[in-house]
Amino acid sequence: MIVSYLRTVVLYSVLIAVIRMMGKRQIGQMEPSEFVVTMLVANLASIPMQEEGIPLFTGLVPILTVLGMELILSFLSMKNMGVRKLLCGKPVILIENGNILQQNLRKTRVTLDELTGHLREKDILDLRSVQFAILETNGNLSVFPYPKDRPASAAEAGIPAKKQFLPVTIISDGKLMEGNLQVAGKDRAWVDRVLKEKHASVSGTWLLTVDKADHILFYRKE
Repeated sequence: MIVSYLRTVVLYSVLIAVIRMMGKRQIGQMEPSEFVVTMLVANLASIPMQEEGIPLFTGLVPILTVLGMELILSFLSMKNMGVRKLLCGKPVILIENGNILQQNLRKTRVTLDELTGHLREKDILDLRSVQFAILETNGNLSVFPYPKDRPASAAEAGIPAKKQFLPVTIISDGKLMEGNLQVAGKDRAWVDRVLKEKHASVSGTWLLTVDKADHILFYRKE
């Protein structure tokens, strides 16, 4: 029982390391080759987890081999357009200048219901307002409405836009992020002062953020 537990912990740790090495795109925007690698690694790990008779090293070798192949192919796809097209394919235009390209829909096996569903996710109900719709290699649909049908930007409307800043997390779930204080240009005295104004403590704070414009976001832990 203990051996099985330890094998699972080791394989789990290796899988986390492998996914991290493959890159962050693996989490939500996988290309076809990356999806295959992820499925392979998961299946390869399940065998030595369940079969104690299989040496752990024997289970790690194919996982590391697949990882090595993925890293090599990723490098080649970055350097060579042909390899990239072979592994990832290329974007396909589904709507061009307001016209639905039915042949491309059939080529990509995208039904009309799926296309309209993706457009609704982009808050588009009228197909005539779409100038271009492109099916990306990761399966996402990029939609570009006609300029007259898209919301005007602040520059187009002649409205002066306010600067925006990235908020820095100071306290997360009752823990003070000491390293972020310097990033935000604050110190512990500032934290104590803000918490005093909020009648709160570090352990009683769920979230505290601040940006360079001194906009503070505070949530008390429930």
